[in-house]
Amino acid sequence: MLIVCTKENKMSLEQTACDDLKAFERRLTEVIGCLQPATMRWRILLTVVSVCTAIAAYHWLMDPLTPVVSLTQSLWNHPFFAFTSTFLVLLFMMGVHRKVVAPSIITARTRSVLNDFNMSCDDTGKLILKPRPANT
Repeated sequence: MLIVCTKENKMSLEQTACDDLKAFERRLTEVIGCLQPATMRWRILLTVVSVCTAIAAYHWLMDPLTPVVSLTQSLWNHPFFAFTSTFLVLLFMMGVHRKVVAPSIITARTRSVLNDFNMSCDDTGKLILKPRPANT
């Protein structure tokens, strides 16, 4: 099979490459955009549980009976602290700390791959074309 390289053929290849880049950019922005609402919900939940645990820990530590009684009795006396601290540990065991930063993990990994092609992307997934390096 003989491939004839004409100006029309070259433009077609450039147009195909441009269309592929646009499709990749659309898909990347779609993936990151779909992750944003869930990420925000996980951030809010993690923040609320962390603040509640900190407040409950303060009340638990300021209780004059805490140093006197056993740990189990102390936790029984402060069920809010026991619940929130257990819930916080469960959230971390479920991997919420990774879900909170999922979009930034995806963009960082995408940037490292795109760097090989002299490109990058912003936090929303829009592609950034870097200037070609000067031939030396």
